[in-house]
Amino acid sequence: MNFEQISKQLGKNAEYLLGFDKPKISKDHLHLPGGDFVDRIFSPTDRPVPVLRSIEALLNHGRLAKTGYLSILPVDQGIEHSAGASFAKNPIYFDGENIIKLAIEGGCNGVATTLGVLGSVARKYAHKIPFILKINHNELLTYPNKSEQILFATVKQAFDQGCVAIGATIYFGSDDSGREIVEISKVFDMAHQLGMATILWCYVRNSAFKKDKDYHVSADLTGQANHLGVTIQADIIKQKLPENNGGYNVLNQESSYGKTDKRIYSDLTSDHPIDLTRYQVANCYMGRAGLINSGGASGENDLVDALTTAVINKRAGGMGLISGRKAFQKPMKEGVELLNAIQDVYLAKEITVA
Repeated sequence: MNFEQISKQLGKNAEYLLGFDKPKISKDHLHLPGGDFVDRIFSPTDRPVPVLRSIEALLNHGRLAKTGYLSILPVDQGIEHSAGASFAKNPIYFDGENIIKLAIEGGCNGVATTLGVLGSVARKYAHKIPFILKINHNELLTYPNKSEQILFATVKQAFDQGCVAIGATIYFGSDDSGREIVEISKVFDMAHQLGMATILWCYVRNSAFKKDKDYHVSADLTGQANHLGVTIQADIIKQKLPENNGGYNVLNQESSYGKTDKRIYSDLTSDHPIDLTRYQVANCYMGRAGLINSGGASGENDLVDALTTAVINKRAGGMGLISGRKAFQKPMKEGVELLNAIQDVYLAKEITVA
């Protein structure tokens, strides 16, 4: 898909997204993705040398190889959302091998999935596409359901499977967040010691965050979650695309909550989605840890939604997109086409950082 085709798919939002050129935070302050990202950003850090090799392996695979951008297929929804709910639309994905095949055929940099899936095909595929073990999950069989990420695997198992990275989720703001922060900080340290990169799903989760809007996708709250994520040395941050702002302000109307500053909403962000996402990037040490946003659930306009998210992420200074349900809840050919369309956004030189 070329630039003209992408613009056509964006429709009435094309100029709004592609023409935006006045971000509150200048791109001059950012550490932007590029083919030299490991040399420029990670080589001066305290990461062990094998970690640099692992990040490089991830960045140098698939259709986006050597661009500094990432396209990752994540499929842990069999646990997080139940296998039936996730795979009913396309039952072939009950067999985890098809997840790996989709990532390979789709030209992804890597595939992030569960211990069971990777373990079932590791010797066949670990040398063909970078593996990312999603090490913890929120199992939704307990009644009533609760927000609590628990370990399903060990770092050693990820290493033995040949993984280049591990992924984990922390529910920042939840009753369980303290345990999760301490636990995943230790897990990430161990992964680095064994030479693997670390990717953190920095989700905010608390029923109080749902008010007049769903502030789980507020730029200020998700931005702070990102900042906590890079503090425990996540190499890559995965975050939901922001849809609003002012979570701190709303929560402070009922009781004292956290700390905020009015300049966040006047000097550092605007209502434009690229500005809101730029604030997420800023909280990732100005892009020293790459920001990948998510494509969200499958819907009626998956292609347009995915292209929109990719354009916003790229123009904000992000590192790429992670898209699961939009891809695997379709026939494989259509899933491949969707993944390729997302990648085309990052390959299009006409789509620049705002």
